[in-house]
Amino acid sequence: MNKNLIALAVAAATFSGAASAATVYSDDTSSLAIGGRVEARAQGLNGNINDTSRVRLNIDANTKINDDLTAIGFWEREFKTQEATTADYDNDYNEADGETSYNRYLYVGVKSNTYGQIVYGKADGSLGMLTDFTDIMEYYGNEAGNKIAASDRTSNNLAYTGIFGGLTVKANYVANGKADESDVNTTGFSTAAKYDFNNGLAMGVGYGQQKNQDTNYKQNLDANQTFASVSYTMGDLYVAGLYQYARNVGYLYSTADTTNTDYQGFSLASSYTINKVVLRSTYNFMENTDSNNKMANALDFDATYFFTSNFRAYAGYTINLLDKANAEKISGTATPAAYLYDDQFALGARYDF
Repeated sequence: MNKNLIALAVAAATFSGAASAATVYSDDTSSLAIGGRVEARAQGLNGNINDTSRVRLNIDANTKINDDLTAIGFWEREFKTQEATTADYDNDYNEADGETSYNRYLYVGVKSNTYGQIVYGKADGSLGMLTDFTDIMEYYGNEAGNKIAASDRTSNNLAYTGIFGGLTVKANYVANGKADESDVNTTGFSTAAKYDFNNGLAMGVGYGQQKNQDTNYKQNLDANQTFASVSYTMGDLYVAGLYQYARNVGYLYSTADTTNTDYQGFSLASSYTINKVVLRSTYNFMENTDSNNKMANALDFDATYFFTSNFRAYAGYTINLLDKANAEKISGTATPAAYLYDDQFALGARYDF
């Protein structure tokens, strides 16, 4: 298996089916492709083994309108082996909590070869492009990449993406509004830019804000966050860093917390490819700048063996460096404290189609 195939498979870790979707229909103007993944996963914590296996299925359709414009539609749904709980402590545990299946994406839009694409529905916000610099692990990682809803993958989202040479720009607006006067308005937006210098170096910066983020705990407090990312690739070695400064992003789970709270943190990531093996590690740190209480402090490792570009097996381990006192301050009902200060491991096998 050559290095280009491994690089493609690693890049596909953040977009299910991107490397191997199969075209099931095609003519002069339209095409339809089906893809996804089947992933068996076991997570170990406190002597218990949790089955967090999942399946993702997606449909990607497009129809040519003219020489410049194409109509596009994309849908992806995730199915789990059991009702999602905090045992599903990976990058999707918040969104899928309490559900055995849910839509990850569902959007329709128009793509221009000249001006970029615009879509509406459940789609990515703008700041995920920056957290992808360091969110490279198979299972754990990204503890300092917490994003407000308007900056993350969310519904009711009008999103633009433009690629102009080495420059990628994104902007999105989430018009949640409110159904009546008793509801909370959670309207927000985010924007980001990334530049690939074509010499191994890439950099990005972005900003997002939203009304009444995390409304169960922080009524009437608006959230905002700023990200900056940088990465460098040299042969088989990849290194990256992410910095975040944020206000009211939802790390504290206290019903009595009605004052503005500022946070800052960073993530460091590295990856090294040895033939068919990819070794990755990340370190994530986040703290409340007002109280100096740590919100995240974790060291993550994983190793992945690519049998082919479609099939891989992996093992991961996370060392949680938070002490029990810090963990209990931010645990609440969403995440038991043990999941924030105990070490964990994961084993998995993934087939992409």
